[in-house]
Amino acid sequence: MKTLFAGAALSLLAAPAFAQDDSCGEVSITQMNWASASVVTNVASFIMQQGYGCEVSIVPSDTVPAITSVAENGEPDIVTELWTNATGQVYERLKEEGRVVELGAVLDPGGVDAWWIPAYLAEEHPELKTIDGILENPELVGNRFHNCPEGWGCRVFNDNLLPAFGVEDAGIEVFNHGSGETLATSIASAFENEEPWFGYYWAPTAVIGRYDMVQVDMGEYNQEAHEASQNPEAENVGRTSFPPAPVSTAVTTDFEDEHPELVDFLSKMTFPNDVMNATLSWMDDNSASGEEGAVYFLTNNKDIWSAWLDDSATENLSQLLEQ
Repeated sequence: MKTLFAGAALSLLAAPAFAQDDSCGEVSITQMNWASASVVTNVASFIMQQGYGCEVSIVPSDTVPAITSVAENGEPDIVTELWTNATGQVYERLKEEGRVVELGAVLDPGGVDAWWIPAYLAEEHPELKTIDGILENPELVGNRFHNCPEGWGCRVFNDNLLPAFGVEDAGIEVFNHGSGETLATSIASAFENEEPWFGYYWAPTAVIGRYDMVQVDMGEYNQEAHEASQNPEAENVGRTSFPPAPVSTAVTTDFEDEHPELVDFLSKMTFPNDVMNATLSWMDDNSASGEEGAVYFLTNNKDIWSAWLDDSATENLSQLLEQ
């Protein structure tokens, strides 16, 4: 079944749905280094190619490098699944300078940033539900904090918040994962053996959908401290919890001027969190790629994505919509 679906995925994503012309031209879009972002990018790429006749280049990236590239080079054209609370001052400056335009939410109602522990650990040791309880009992979380990989936006704010809370001073080692895959695997391994685990993760994800995790209470939200935590050069950042995380699609101003029809589509491209969680869980169960996850979403949620299209794209994709 997996082999058959893989073949269908590649066929669907590669085969032109209509005779393409040069009306759209070349378009570049990021693909961030996590599963939901891969689904978003592959869905957007398919629709832009088959619905709007674009030649799409997918640019592998992460939050910080993507925004840096836009600032320095004015490309890629589209940055999607952009966790705007993790982009720092560069992104805000780009918006203020009129170099990028934020189109709208790509996840509804948005993302969740948090420090977590397994539910079985919280049940056995309720004091670990708060950050102060963890700092007072580091051995109960295995004396380790699982941190994000280099280049991720969460790595920047975690690196600022960890010393603000005195995590290492409490005797907790900060373990920087080399990839999103090893970070996810560490949670799966902890649950398999009912071992301690303490670290950062986000939602919607297959991991949070699959494993019963409890958010650690980090205290009150401090906007000044949160904003400072986004700066890699910040010093003496204060304590703060995480606010709700808006997750958006942004485009360069030049792209907005040149492709109003794509801007309209991308502005409407919103994935409900429960639908994304279901897609990610299916991918996890089937060891599926982002391309295969995109096909799963496209074939099972036509009522959602068809509402993103204009009349011309709807006509071009009519054959798929009627299947």
